[in-house]
Amino acid sequence: MTDKKEIVETEEVQSETTREEMDTVASENVETDRQATADQSVEEIDEKDRVINELEAKLEEEENKLLRVLADFENTKRRNALDQEALIKYKAQSLLTAILPVLDNFERALAVEVKSEEAQSLMTGMDMIYRNLVEALKGEGLAEIEALQKEFDPNFHQAVMTGNDPEQPSGIVLDELQKGYMLKDRVLRPSMVKVNE
Repeated sequence: MTDKKEIVETEEVQSETTREEMDTVASENVETDRQATADQSVEEIDEKDRVINELEAKLEEEENKLLRVLADFENTKRRNALDQEALIKYKAQSLLTAILPVLDNFERALAVEVKSEEAQSLMTGMDMIYRNLVEALKGEGLAEIEALQKEFDPNFHQAVMTGNDPEQPSGIVLDELQKGYMLKDRVLRPSMVKVNE
């Protein structure tokens, strides 16, 4: 019986050892699982952080693109408004440029001296037409450039000859050979002038 008892005790000891080993292995497995889960959690967090950083970078890039497109749109809108304003402001430029020789011819015709009464009445009619035309053109923004006795300015005057008048300072316009005109703030045709040396 002692043998049986010893066998039972041996089996119990082995059984306890096996249980302890199993508990140790189980706790090691749990610890390993915990470690693996923790490592996996860290890896998942790192992966999520990387994805978040990439998405934030893409978002910032897209926001920058949007801001550039909006700025381009505003610049284009502003440029179009300025072009439209200039178009309206100078709409009559080509017409006025074409009419300037007509004004010159009217002035030459009106400068001729007439002696007969019939020619005088014709001149009076031409003068009235000339004045009406000039008033209509002034209404569109046409203005004569003043030149006589003014200092020569290459922005408004075109020197075609020089003269020598000791009573006048150098660079003064002595004579206007052809009138110059402006449309608002733009020179349509500079005055052709004779300038003192």
